[in-house]
Order: sequence, then structure tokens, then C-alpha cells
Amino acid sequence: MVQNDVLKKYFGYESFRPGQDKLVESILSGRDTLGVMPTGAGKSLCYQIPALMMEGITIVISPLISLMQDQVGSLVQSGIRAAYINSSLTMNQLYTVIRNAENGVYKLIYVAPERLDTELFVNFAMKANISMITVDEAHCISQWGQDFRPSYLNIPKFAASLPVRPVMTAFTATATQRVRDDITKLLELRDPFSLVTGFDRKNLYFEVRRPTDKNADLKKLISAYDKEGRSGIVYCSTRKNVEDVCQKLNDMGFSAARYHAGLSEEERRKNQEDFIFDRVRIMVATNAFGMGIDKSNVTFVIHYNMPKDVESYYQEAGRAGRDGSPSDCVLLYSGRDVVTAEFLIKKSYEESEQEPETAEETRRRDLKRLRDMTFYCTCGDCLRGYILKYFGEKAPPECGSCSVCCSDSAESDITVEAQKIISCVYRAGQRYGVKTICDILRGSSSEKLTRSGLDKISTYGIMTDTSEKRIRRIEERLETMGYIKRTEGEYPVLTVDNSALEVLRGNVTVRARIPEDRESAKKQKETMVYAADPKLMDILKKLRQKIAAAQGVPAYFIFTDSTLADMCRKRPRTNSEFLDVSGVGSAKLERYGDEFMAAIKEYCENAPAAEPTVKKAPVNRLKTPEERKRGFEGILKGIGSFTPTDEAVHITALLSSIITAAGENISPANLRSVVYEWLISKGYLKMCTDLDGSERKGITEHSADIGIFESEVTASSGKKYTRVLYSTQAQRFIADSMGEIGGFAAAHL
Repeated sequence: MVQNDVLKKYFGYESFRPGQDKLVESILSGRDTLGVMPTGAGKSLCYQIPALMMEGITIVISPLISLMQDQVGSLVQSGIRAAYINSSLTMNQLYTVIRNAENGVYKLIYVAPERLDTELFVNFAMKANISMITVDEAHCISQWGQDFRPSYLNIPKFAASLPVRPVMTAFTATATQRVRDDITKLLELRDPFSLVTGFDRKNLYFEVRRPTDKNADLKKLISAYDKEGRSGIVYCSTRKNVEDVCQKLNDMGFSAARYHAGLSEEERRKNQEDFIFDRVRIMVATNAFGMGIDKSNVTFVIHYNMPKDVESYYQEAGRAGRDGSPSDCVLLYSGRDVVTAEFLIKKSYEESEQEPETAEETRRRDLKRLRDMTFYCTCGDCLRGYILKYFGEKAPPECGSCSVCCSDSAESDITVEAQKIISCVYRAGQRYGVKTICDILRGSSSEKLTRSGLDKISTYGIMTDTSEKRIRRIEERLETMGYIKRTEGEYPVLTVDNSALEVLRGNVTVRARIPEDRESAKKQKETMVYAADPKLMDILKKLRQKIAAAQGVPAYFIFTDSTLADMCRKRPRTNSEFLDVSGVGSAKLERYGDEFMAAIKEYCENAPAAEPTVKKAPVNRLKTPEERKRGFEGILKGIGSFTPTDEAVHITALLSSIITAAGENISPANLRSVVYEWLISKGYLKMCTDLDGSERKGITEHSADIGIFESEVTASSGKKYTRVLYSTQAQRFIADSMGEIGGFAAAHL
């Protein structure tokens, strides 16, 4: 059985995501393999499919009980024989699993790294046919990563002790080059095939807000998400913040639970289950609520406080949108977050049992990471691009899907303002912090300035007309660029880098995007969400919940939201049609196909055919030919990310998808007439009369050449009309022709 057949049979997908097939092929060839894939990119499939195709057992080393239970539960639902061995099992359960494993019942067994040192498991391993050892969350082996686990260091010794060394594989979501090198070295991987698939999660929208009142901002965000019935996580840096935020949300009437290391194990387990089983919609947690969470319908992650490093932030933000649904990642930033993070790093350093030299190196490393995280919040550049560059990946100047790129602020020349700030820092003796520098520039009459004689320096009052907020934003941008530096310690001061001399001399032009009000940054990107029929979706969700409750498993174990949405679109009536739904394999067809198809049939017989609903966000209107030309130019820059749908769509839906993929902020209506005129000029469409006598666009004898066809539609009123639809072929043709269409618009319209 080839890997694509296994993929479809057990997991219900027709094809692999980018990179998955290469990792699977490497493992099946018997080569040690290291895969780095972002959270939600499907790294588990990369070792699960080879495990099913190999003769022996695959041992998966996983750091958390909750993660093991989630993975095994999902595999069992897909008809795969799997089990876990951890401290949650009774002795009788443990012996039963070992006995079944010895008899070849399981293909995958999940264990914690500490289990490798136990006599019972070692005895079993020595007799078993272990074909592969997979190390999940492999960054835990590196002290340069997060969540370092010393027990991970024992894995290579365990592998070497087996009668035959199995294939060694390692997977992680976020790993810098240094961490990847550590993983290879410490796990003793032999000539490994290493693949970093790319860290970009295109379905995630990133936003940094700087609210004056975090609680008020949080309330607005949660209120909007709650109205849509969305589930999400609010991360806080301290236990106290978790308690306060959770209490406030519940007092506001929202359904929230808490999670941090200070709670009893029983409460943590209960609250986690309530969240996973959708009994509460919001989890407020510290980073203790992390790797073990694989809940597929999380559609927002809010960071109430800034995390200590980019790796942690991206991993936590990546809990959203795991099923591919559009999701939000919002960070509420304040300068106090930096102070709190520095305190936590200092505390960890003081309590460390490492040698002083090693502990000091760790402290400096953590402070460097903190500065990188702070720059993410203050740099003013594309947020997605910043993350991708941090992990060593190239990124476009703008992504079109973050609060910076979607704001109405434009890049401007700030050289003069930069010169004033740099000069002020220098003339003040490089001995003061941001607040004092702002006061000098704005001409404050404070006693501190007059007492220190700072009201006498030449830069005093030269930016009286500039707000303190703007001065701070520009200073932060200069710090990101390296022109200004901030000292370490409890009371950091600003200093001037030698490179700033070129700015002062006027030899360098400083350009940057400086939002006036980062709090009010809004998603301005055009979003056209073609949702599933909401009534049918609700019916299928209730059926799913009923089945899940009867089995005592989370609802997403049965089907993810994205799979239910695909059911709504395709409305399968036969087994083959049901198997065509994304995420439906043979096991789930057998278990649930009849019930879901019966529900779909009943709905279709009693309800009219529903048109896709459209949710529109604010858009730019292209009124003039020049504006339309620029619109096409913007589309051409990002058109490479467009992917046609498997279903035929109307022209509006097609153009919306192209615009969204390109990251543009344009109404499809502004382009539709241009595309229509071009198609008519090429002979692919013509003007004709509809069934009701009205004039419309119709097909020609050449339409089929590019995949355009007509379909008769009956509205709920009983009125019949004809729609022109665009197949996958036609969608690709239109996308590939955008350059020519733009030229046509400039020349003829």
C-alpha cells in the first residue's frame, strides 16, 4: 500500500501538505529524519503513516500525558491501533497494554522519556520488534529551546541498547538553526534527512495592540468572538494575572476556566477537559497550558501579556486554527510586560542550579530573546514577516494579514525626527531612560529636568508639537534598527550606537511606518468568507456532539469543524461521496457515515438550496482607471499564493479568493466588470438574454476551452435564472491572466 492510499484510508485526505511526502519517503527508506513544521501543519502524519506501513512497532516519545491521550484517542477514532503508557494508568492497565504490545496489537505506543528507564518497559523493548523511535516536541532536548527536559538526553542510550537500532525520527514546531543542530547532535541522528517546511501559517491573522486599558480591550475582543460562538485561549504571564483575568471574564458573563501550575492536579485536569469537551469556551492560562493542547476548533489566541521569547509566542499562538480555519492571534502589549519578563528571567537565573558561568550564559541568552520579542511588538514592520525572518525564512515586505500591513499608516521619512531623538540621547550624556528623553524633547518643566540642568541642552523643547506616544514609537523603531541601544538592568538607559552618526550627518535616510494609534489597528484586509450553510452546520455540530458525548470523547475527535464545513458544501448522499469529504477515511465512513448522510438528506429534502453566505469587511473602492491599474499591480505581486477550489464558483467568489490570496484590500465588484469585459473581448463570454428576459453574460462556443460553463438555478422564490460558473481550470486561467487583464484595463477602460 503506497503512502497516499494510507493517507486517504485512515485520515481522509487526498494529498499531502508541502513537505509531508518528503519526510514520509525519507523514513520509509530507513533514514534518520528531522522535521521542523509549524504547529497545525500536520507533522504527526509524517511519522504516523510510516508507522502504519512498517512491520514492527513505533515508539513515540512525547513529553505530556495530555498530548499522548489526545493523539491516541484521535488515532483510535481513525481505526488505528495505538496505546499510551504513562502514570495515568493503573498497574492492571499497564500490564494489559504491555501484554497487548508483546502480542503485536498496536502499531504505535506513546511514552514519556522517563519511561525508558523503567525495568518493565526496557524488558518489553528488548523483546519487541521496534522499527522506529519518534521523538515528538524534540526541542525539549536542547537547552537552547523551550521546555528543556533532561530525560530526553537518555533517548540515544535507549535506542543503542536495543538488539537492532531502529530508524530515529524527530519532530518539532519551532526550532532555530542552533536548536536543530542540538537535536541532531544530542539524539545522535545518523546522516539525517532534515526538512524545514516553512513556518508560515497563512490562516492566522497577527495583531499587536497597545491598549491603555487591557481589560477593556479584552472585553471587546471576547465579546465579538463570543457572539460567533468561537473558542479560544487567553495566555497570561503570571498565575495572579490568570486568576484576575479569568474572574473578570466570568463576571462579564463569559464561559471561562483557568489553568496554571499552582492549581491542584485534579482542577487542572477538570478545567482542561471542560475546555476540550466544549463545556467552557475560553481557557485563561499560563504557558503551563501548552504542548498537550491539540484542540482543533480554537479560533483565537490572545496574549494578555507579552511572552519572553518569539519561539514561545509562535508556539502558543499556533494553538489557533489547527484545522485550517481563519483564526486570530492578538497580543496586548505594554512596557510593563517587559519589566515582568525581565523579573521572571532574573528569578529563574537566581534559582538555577547550573554552574555560575552556564547560568550567566543562559541569562544573557534569555535577555536577547526578550529583546527580540519586544522588537516584534514595537518594530512597526510586517508581523508575519518578522516571525518568518526570526526563524531564518524569507518573507515578503507585506503579508496583507497582520495589524501592521492592514493598518492605514504608510511608511514615511522620519529622518529629521530620528536626528532629534538621537541627538537628545547623546547630548543628555547617554544616562537617561525613555521617559526622561521624551520629557526633554517635549520641553517638560519638571523639577527633575531643571535640577539636572537638562532644560539647558540644545535639544530641550525641539519636539513640543510631537506627542509622547509618537516619540516613543520612533525611539522603539530606532532601537530596532540598531541606532539606539538600551542597557540591561532594572533601570535601563538609552545609548547611541556608532551607526547613528551617519543618520546625524544626513548620510542615511530613515523610513518607517509609525502608527499614530496602535490600539485601534483593525483588520482592513478584504475577507470574503464563504461559509457553509449555517443551519446545516448547526445540525451536524449537534449530531457530532451527541455522538461524542455517548463515547466520552471530544467532539473534534469525531470530525473537525473544517470537515463538517466540507460536508455542508458537498452534501454527500452515497458512501463514495462521503469519502470525498476532506478528513473522512474508511473507518469514519463505517462508523458515522450513515448518521451524517441521513441528517444531510433530511435537511436537503426540507430546506432550499442555500447560496454561500458572504461576510464582508471594509474594503477599498477603486473608482478611477489609475486606481484599478494599481489594484491589478498589487494582485500580481501576491498571486502566487492563490489556490483554485475543487468546486466551480461564481465570478465574485473567484475574484474574492484571488484578492485575498494576494493580500489586497479591494472589493471584487471593482474588478468584476473589468474581467467580464476582457472575457467578452477574448470571445469566452457574450451578452445574451436570461430566462426571465433580463440581459446577462452568457457562454460561447469557446467557453468550455477554459472551463467556463452555465448552470440553471432556482431561487427560494421559485424564480429560475442561469449562472455562469468557473471550474478549477477556469479559476487558474483567470488567475494566470491577471497581468493581461490589468493591461487591458489600462488601455481600454
